[in-house]
Order: sequence, then C-alpha cells, then structure tokens
Amino acid sequence: MKLELQDSSLLKTQAFINGEWVDGDEGNSFAVSNPANGEQVAVVASVGQAETRRAIDAAQVAMQSWKALPAAQRSAVLEQWHALILQNQQDLATLMTLEQGKPLFESVGEVAYGASYLKWFAEEGKRVYGDVIPTPQTNRRGIVIKQPVGVVAAITPWNFPNAMIARKVAPALAVGCAIVLKPAAETPLSALALAELAKRAGVPDGLFSVLPSADARAVGGEMTSNPLVKKVTFTGSTPVGKLLMKQCAETVKRTSMELGGNAPVIIFDDADLDAAIEGALVSKYRNSGQTCICANRLLVQEGIYDAFVEKFATAVNQFQLGEGFDKNTTHGPVITGKALTDIHAKVENAVAEGATVVTGGKPSDLGGNFYEPTILTGVNSDMRVFREEIFGPVAPVFKFSTEEEAISMANDTEFGLAAYVYTQNLGRVWRVSEGIEYGMVGVNETAISSEVIPFGGVKESGQGREGSKYGLDDYLETKYICMGGL
Repeated sequence: MKLELQDSSLLKTQAFINGEWVDGDEGNSFAVSNPANGEQVAVVASVGQAETRRAIDAAQVAMQSWKALPAAQRSAVLEQWHALILQNQQDLATLMTLEQGKPLFESVGEVAYGASYLKWFAEEGKRVYGDVIPTPQTNRRGIVIKQPVGVVAAITPWNFPNAMIARKVAPALAVGCAIVLKPAAETPLSALALAELAKRAGVPDGLFSVLPSADARAVGGEMTSNPLVKKVTFTGSTPVGKLLMKQCAETVKRTSMELGGNAPVIIFDDADLDAAIEGALVSKYRNSGQTCICANRLLVQEGIYDAFVEKFATAVNQFQLGEGFDKNTTHGPVITGKALTDIHAKVENAVAEGATVVTGGKPSDLGGNFYEPTILTGVNSDMRVFREEIFGPVAPVFKFSTEEEAISMANDTEFGLAAYVYTQNLGRVWRVSEGIEYGMVGVNETAISSEVIPFGGVKESGQGREGSKYGLDDYLETKYICMGGL
C-alpha cells in the first residue's frame, strides 16, 4: 500500500535527540517492513551507544528547569500533546497499521488509548502530595516530600507501539522527570511521530528523546550503565527483563518491569456462556493474540466444556484474516516470520503430544506472516501451550472439574500478570480472585485495561504499576525532612 498521510511530516526516519532530527553517527540504518505483505515502509536511522549517551546528557540538563516548573505548567504541555495526538489520530493509526499490521480500527483505538494516559497524568501530576508526620518531640516536625526520580530510560515493545510509550512517558514528564526512549525496531515510526507531536506541543528540547536502533545491546547497555539514568522501565519478555534488571543492579537503578504473561480464563459451569465466549474471543484474539494480557489458557469446567468449544469454534470461524486497511479484516498478521514459526512450533508440539485441532492449526493460505485463528482441545499441563506464552492466535482449551483444581491450574506458572474468571457465584468470585496469583483479575470481563487502573503483574511477570494514581509512584522519590529547633 502506498503511504498516504494527511500530514506527511509525521513520517520521521531520523532519531530525535535533544529536540533535533539526526542520523546515527555511523550512518547506519534499518528497514521497517509491513508484516502483512513484507513491503518496505521506510528506512530508519539506527543509533548506538554514543548517541544514547548524548540523549541522556541532554535529558539531565533539560530536567533541571522542567522539574522546577509548577505542576500546572507541565500539565498544560501534556494537555496540548494530548490534543495534537487526537487531532492526528488517523495518521498515527495509519502509521501503526503499516508497521505493526493490526487492523486499522484497532490502531485507531490504540491511539485514543495512548492519548488517555497523557490526559490522565496531566491531571494526576498536579496531585503529588506529601505528609506532615507527628513526631515524639515537641520541637520537631517531620515532613515528607516527593521529588522526581531523575532521568528515565524506557524500552518499549512492538505490539502496542503507541500506548506503551504514552503509558511511560506521561507519568515521567508529569512529575518532572526527563525520559529517553528506545522503541522496538519493528515499529519505530509510531514513536517518532509521537516525538514530532511532542515538539509541536512545547515539550522542551532534550526532555524526551527517541532512539531507533537495530543494535538493542548498545542502546540498552548505555541506558542500564549510565549513572545519570536513575530508572529503567521496560515492557517485553521476561528473559530480557531479567537481563536488564541484572545490568541495572550495578548502579542500583529503580526499575519497573511489565513482562511476560500466561493468562488463564477460568469459566465455571454457572457462567453466562455467551458472555464468557465473547470475553474469551476478545481476550485471546485481539491483535492476533499478541498482547501480554491475552488469554493464553482457557480453563473450562467439565459441565459446559463441550458446549463452550462448539460455540467458541463457530465464532472463531467467522474471523477474516487480511491486511489492516481492508475494511473486512478482523485480524491481521503476526509481527514477523520468526514469530509465526514459533507459534506453529507450539501447535505442532501440542498435536504431537495428543492435542486435537478444532479449527486452524497452520499458517494461512494468505502466506506471509498470517496464521490461522486456532483452537486446540485435548491439551494438558505438560504441553508447551500450557507452560509458555503463545503470543499468537492459538487458544488451547483445558478441562477442569473443581474450583480447587481451577485455582491450582491457574497458578501453575511462573507468570502472574492477568487472569479472568467467569461465574455467577458471588462467593466463588471472592475465593478465586483472592486465590489466584495475578496482579490483575477480570471478573465476568476481559477488557480490563484503561488509564485509571494499576496495570502490572506479580511473580515473573514483573514489578511496578502503570496507569492510575499508583502509576506516579515509580517516578517519584520519597524524601523525609526532619525540622528541629522549633
């Protein structure tokens, strides 16, 4: 597809460092391709360690005046950025669909979702409160204030190339931090377009830099070792998150990690079956199964198992694979050929160990990176589809008998990001919600994300929370001041 934007200046192919559009020092670049057809969308500058260091130095300088501003002035800049994003929503969505592959309607929704974080934290940044602590001594006062943590380094994924940036940048800027961002190499165009709009909104030079790169090791290594960086925030796989945490330990940086998931949807016999099917469809197949809170395992009680599978398969067979700009498309491709190969290997492993393919089960006849929406039955806890995050349009449906068994199956994983429960039994709602080891639980609902909720996991799904009033905490240091001699 020919790239058509209402504002062609939103297509940026250089790095954004200290308010300027620049090429990499070595003149390196990398191609960005449309995962739906493999066509080259753009060639983007690739930066390395030296450019990352300059961006961090500029952030340190820019932050000094930014943090000194009244919160209301910082808020006004974020509000303007929010407005510009919504004004350019269609162009931003077009860029996203071109580089990420998701259907255009999903991209349009994501742009609005990302913008909501700027609006939310523009407001919450004005509500950073301290405390006065009663002291044992009458001639002292204990004061607690909160200050920006410092320069933040952010590394964001390709599956939500707009919203995952806004969710990190907005709280950082709102409380007075500066932030240096490395977007995923698969999807840098969305990040660079956001930087262009940030500049137009009046975000000061150096306060927000974007570093596209094909050399993640060089950029990430500088981010985690540079003593000026006080916090690293990352969304991505658990193995990479663990590596970043180890690297950050050398300089004792603050970290927040939103890592892998293995989300169960637990559907009990007394559930509203139609509601459960609708919720499972959205949770499992949104973005072609490429979200960290996707339903990875459907746990269905034996009394309704057969009915669920039959109705679920009927709905899945209505999906329409295709390019994101086709209005009939419901689901796009997976991000790369490697991703498709990994997904198919998990399906083949399950089938080899006795699973049954109800529908799908192979790469699509469309070719490229398209994988058929898939349902597997006859699966068990020894299979890779139970143990590993699938990150693709594959739904393994497991059978359980009792509430206790469901909780045990849900918890039988090192991950703990999101989980979902469908039941009409109020007592069971509480027992299961409290008994499963996850940072977020949806009850009779799978569309649980928004800017107002604390997004994050437990166990090896990470630490820290993004969004909500709690989302500011990771970007603030708490300082105690003892005032004596009063």
